[in-house]
Amino acid sequence: MELTQEKLNLIERIIKNDRKFANNEDLYDDFFNEMCKRSMPIVNTITSDATLEAYLRKIATTSILNVLKDSGRLRRTREGYTPVNEVSLDAPSQQSLSQDNYSNVVISYPQADYDSNPEDIAVQKEILQKIVDAIYLINEAEPDKQYLRIYKLRYDEGMTQKEIASELNLSQSEISKRLFKLMEKVKEAFN
Repeated sequence: MELTQEKLNLIERIIKNDRKFANNEDLYDDFFNEMCKRSMPIVNTITSDATLEAYLRKIATTSILNVLKDSGRLRRTREGYTPVNEVSLDAPSQQSLSQDNYSNVVISYPQADYDSNPEDIAVQKEILQKIVDAIYLINEAEPDKQYLRIYKLRYDEGMTQKEIASELNLSQSEISKRLFKLMEKVKEAFN
């Protein structure tokens, strides 16, 4: 899958317009690569220019933050992200200030919570919706294969192939073939 020159130019423009790009121009290639890696699965499926640009702006924010964190130029604090050259310290007591004794100052960095990243959640929802839409279309094209029912039994209800085979009065190998065929058709729908 390739990106057109128009989309590459859009990605470049979005990166260069991001406020964190200033003073980090030397990391442009890393920003660009990270953004392409994150956007590649979806970018060619979005048809609306406005939707594509909004999606790429979300991707840019996360991509640039990740590159800056990985390169050691940014760290997460309680207040948000802080460049490493800005150190926020809790104010030491007056007594320790008067003695010029800073050995009691403790600097700690809270762990970042990456599980609830809004961009990732939005992308996951969009991908899942595309999968569901593809499965419904595939099932409509071949209703006798029961692709939708097999998918629901396997992934929604967590049944094994053997249990599905028993439920549908088919062989386990037939269920395996249909699941594989369904996943191949879903992949084709994404391309």
